[in-house]
Amino acid sequence: MRLHRTAWQLLAMTVMWLIAPPLAALAAPLAVAPGHQTPTDVPDWYLRAERTQGVSWTFLIALDAYGASTSPPPGINRSKQEHFSKTGFRFSPWVWQGLGNPVANDTRAARIAFFNGTGKDGDGDGIASQDDPYDRVAAIAAWLAHGNGSQSDPSEVLWEHYQHESAVDRIMALTNVYKKFNSGKLTDRMFPLAKKFSVAYNDTWGQGRSFGGRRIHEGTDMFAHYGTPVLSVCYGYVELIGWNRLGGWRIGIRSADNYYYYYAHLSAYAKGITQGTIVQPGQVIGYVGSSGYGRPGTSGKFPPHLHFGVYRDTGAREWAFDPYPLLRRWERNPQVIIYPKRPVK
Repeated sequence: MRLHRTAWQLLAMTVMWLIAPPLAALAAPLAVAPGHQTPTDVPDWYLRAERTQGVSWTFLIALDAYGASTSPPPGINRSKQEHFSKTGFRFSPWVWQGLGNPVANDTRAARIAFFNGTGKDGDGDGIASQDDPYDRVAAIAAWLAHGNGSQSDPSEVLWEHYQHESAVDRIMALTNVYKKFNSGKLTDRMFPLAKKFSVAYNDTWGQGRSFGGRRIHEGTDMFAHYGTPVLSVCYGYVELIGWNRLGGWRIGIRSADNYYYYYAHLSAYAKGITQGTIVQPGQVIGYVGSSGYGRPGTSGKFPPHLHFGVYRDTGAREWAFDPYPLLRRWERNPQVIIYPKRPVK
């Protein structure tokens, strides 16, 4: 009888432990020196996750850049004011807290672990919150490192999650961008035409176009002389290059924070610019022309200009928005032009 009563007492204590609010943290957060910052400006939560899980910070920050720009899972509201390193990839609430967890939006790390949730305590305070970047990134790194087994290839984990080749390709390509520049802050922007040349543009968003069927203009036309250098506005990589019947010789660059910049009607590409080339702000990628509206090589059907477009990736599709306000802002930024390297004689 006494043994039976003891078993019921143990069960009651276990239920109370699972349902009760978290107690004071048993371990203090790991100390971070005030103002501490690595030479490459990589937030500490990425570096800590890299040390503990063996997943490169470049992979983690690339996933965050992609995750912050695409649609979050149901039940997640993402702040638009914070940098993507704090708002990036998110798990759905039930995946974070664990299936069967009776506490909605649970943040108690021990209870989340009991119910096999993905949530982790990344800073030792006993709390596992997706709003804390240490916890969120620690959980992402553990998920990428182990997946559904003891050890996994992070790219395979991503494929199982997204089930979409372009998503995984973009994250891997962005990883290479962060790796090349060895920095966690690659959000600088620069005006897309060399400002020492004559440039004129107005807000042409939404104007009608007839060639190729009735459509609206999704971009800004920037008029300049033939051969005016066209510059990368961002850190990123060349995702698309080649001839398009409407855009002529065009380039699509995906930025390190997952915006897509479209340049059309070029006269030529800069030396060394090919698909996959990693670029930086101010780097010459081509030259103004009037190509397009016909077969490959068609030119001269309109005055020379750069068609400049900006697109946002939702994960399911990309949508264009008016680049004119951005261009006016970037025009005030300092500009350093990086010309193609001349061959050594």
